[in-house]
Amino acid sequence: MTGVEIDMIVTDSRKALELYEKIFDVERVEVTDFSKGENEVIFSLYGVRFHMLDENPEFDLMAPKPDNPQTIWFNIMVPDINGTFSKAMNAGCTELQPVTELTDFGVSNAMFNDPFGYQWMLHQIHKEVSFEERMRLFEEKKEN
Repeated sequence: MTGVEIDMIVTDSRKALELYEKIFDVERVEVTDFSKGENEVIFSLYGVRFHMLDENPEFDLMAPKPDNPQTIWFNIMVPDINGTFSKAMNAGCTELQPVTELTDFGVSNAMFNDPFGYQWMLHQIHKEVSFEERMRLFEEKKEN
């Protein structure tokens, strides 16, 4: 078997799963029901596998803190950025960047922190803009 899995440590993987289910259409793969600190959750989001483990200092598994988020973020391309961003805000996430339309580039994006210390970027692609066209636009903006 081959594939890629994103692993992350959260204070409570079952609560984190509940939050992400309020925001995204996730597919549960495996969810344990042990004491807090011993649980793990595997879910799939748009074909990408995420594996969350409960924070457990005994095994040096430390979750990020909401006031000190990780420098990694998850970039999720969604079909309805406004709806998804609204779900995140209603679920208790913190806005970092509101939905912003980048018309020339054919996308909208937004960013938020979740209560578990992770950053999420949302993208909605409205039209395909080639790499060469994006580079030309960046160069034009730099010159102005």
